[in-house]
Amino acid sequence: MFSLHGTPLGGGIVIGRARKLASQLRDVQRYRIAPDAVEQEVVRLETALARISLSLEELLDSLPGDAPAEARPLIEIEQMLLADPMLIDTARSAIRDHYWNAEWAFASNAQVLAEQFDQFEDEYLRERSRDVRQLAEKVLKALAQDRGQAKKSVREGAEPLIFVAEDIAPADMLSLKNAIGFALDLGGTTSHSAILARSMNVPAVVGLHHASDLIQDEDWLVLDGDEGVLIVAPDETILQQYRHRQAAGALETEKLKRLIHVAAVTLDGHEIRLLANIEMPEEAAPAAAAGAQGVGLFRSEFLFMNRRELPDEDEQFEAYRKAVQAMGDHHVTVRTLDIGADKALETQPAVVPPNPALGLRAIRYSLSQPDMFLAQLRAMLRASAYGHLQILVPMISHLREITETRRYLELAKAQLRAEGTPFDEGIALGGMIEIPAAALMIDAFLKKLDFVSIGTNDLIQYTLAIDRTDREVASLYDPIHPAVLRLIASTIQAGKRVGKPVSVCGEMAGDPHLTRLLIGMGLTEFSMHPASLLRVKQEVLLADVGQLAAPVRKILSADDPDKVHQLFDRLARVGSGAA
Repeated sequence: MFSLHGTPLGGGIVIGRARKLASQLRDVQRYRIAPDAVEQEVVRLETALARISLSLEELLDSLPGDAPAEARPLIEIEQMLLADPMLIDTARSAIRDHYWNAEWAFASNAQVLAEQFDQFEDEYLRERSRDVRQLAEKVLKALAQDRGQAKKSVREGAEPLIFVAEDIAPADMLSLKNAIGFALDLGGTTSHSAILARSMNVPAVVGLHHASDLIQDEDWLVLDGDEGVLIVAPDETILQQYRHRQAAGALETEKLKRLIHVAAVTLDGHEIRLLANIEMPEEAAPAAAAGAQGVGLFRSEFLFMNRRELPDEDEQFEAYRKAVQAMGDHHVTVRTLDIGADKALETQPAVVPPNPALGLRAIRYSLSQPDMFLAQLRAMLRASAYGHLQILVPMISHLREITETRRYLELAKAQLRAEGTPFDEGIALGGMIEIPAAALMIDAFLKKLDFVSIGTNDLIQYTLAIDRTDREVASLYDPIHPAVLRLIASTIQAGKRVGKPVSVCGEMAGDPHLTRLLIGMGLTEFSMHPASLLRVKQEVLLADVGQLAAPVRKILSADDPDKVHQLFDRLARVGSGAA
């Protein structure tokens, strides 16, 4: 018996047999073909590509109505890669010019492209290397079928299995109907496989590094998707412990469903608004059904990424309108394009800047692309006529960025008025507090903004100068570091002084262990992944703001991180109906 630890994606605990999915890229056949066999080898490659394309089309056609909203766009990304000349044309050239066999030509070129993505500092863009490698796996399997060399890696039948692999493509994940969990060597929280696993609500752990080497088919596994733990060959004592936790978790999940229609109000009567973070408009309705009181963050960049043609104004309008209408009387906060040189669009050259995290990104990028920015603002304004929409500007650092944004917003309004197109004249404009400069300038920013939202992921990263995706320093990424807490608290209090809403939309908002701390700071709006809503609501219902105020003040006044952690641990026993 031994255990492995990785990055948790949630979904609870499952116990089952292992089924390994072998990687084709580790041992690619490499040989040179005869000159008179070149075109036949090209046909082999094209036949394999056509087979994959057909299977993706069939998968799209067979998607059920209740499939995760992310499923279709993730499959379409694979289709886009299948037509990418950087992959396909270069592989054909390698066959014709160097007489490489099809496997060698395609795998080598895919590896080069994947390594180019690996060089980006941005976590999301680095994860796109996974998409390229996953597609290469598909192509190599299809080529193996052509030679009659393919072996079934998934046993027939409906036995529930925990699939163990170096990585799994989203389309393959959807096709594994008997999967009860996924344990992957690679990937992070923003990989497409991770996004889909969360949407499927299937327990998953990524970043396990050597699981596929150490685990054998039929091994018994315990997979804890909440804690990021994988136990291999557990003994009976461990099995009993986890079966008990599994049953308790299932019971707790059922109990939590009773809270969907319960108002989020603390024991002493303070109302807390719980909102959802979404990436696609189709996620708005399920979020509302899960009890979200609105959308606190609609990441509009997911409409733009991984496509050759950017969405025009009409397509964006339809997406925003769909989300707004799904939320009914609740508001939807749409963030303007949060992209830049570190998150290259398909229409932009993929040039790696000297320091992507500090480069042309977010609102800086939008202001450098006035036509695109104006089209997005027009689309948001048009959608505002169908419900409650407000606009959120990412990564603000200067007052002039707010001034320029308002200038474009007024221009968009003037154009729509001239066209006779209805929109909300009083649409709210907010800004994200993601860097220390914005938190320190909060009083000045609030004079020009209607609301603010704290993006804790980047705020922690920029405050502590720590890349949490870098394993060498990831342990230093501390959400309750004194400097981080003081920036969050001062932003919340600044909003209260002038009567303007302040929310938190980063990962801290969805962590129930931090709910009481944030409530004690005065936070009344939390925005999170919909799967976290009910657990956070449970903490809200057990909290007493009056009792939390004093211990939270002590935490905020402490300078030593160790002392902060000690005081924070005590906070779990304070301000609770169970205390």
